Amino acid sequence: MPPMIDQAKCRVCGLCMQICPLDVFTKREEKIVVAYPEECWHCRACVIDCPAQAISMRYPLSHMMLHIDLEH
Repeated sequence: MPPMIDQAKCRVCGLCMQICPLDVFTKREEKIVVAYPEECWHCRACVIDCPAQAISMRYPLSHMMLHIDLEH
């Protein structure tokens, strides 16, 4: 699952393109878009560093931690 960009919040500063270790983002028609969603490692660098908080992350089930309380 790729990062999602809220275009209404995005300032097109390009910081996400600079910090992404896998070059997932690109600029098209004055918008930042997720060009290579399958390459995302879900490191959250883009989410953490976006000054406009315009990026959110959708995680695949395999990346989510499931917690189950067990009775002793």
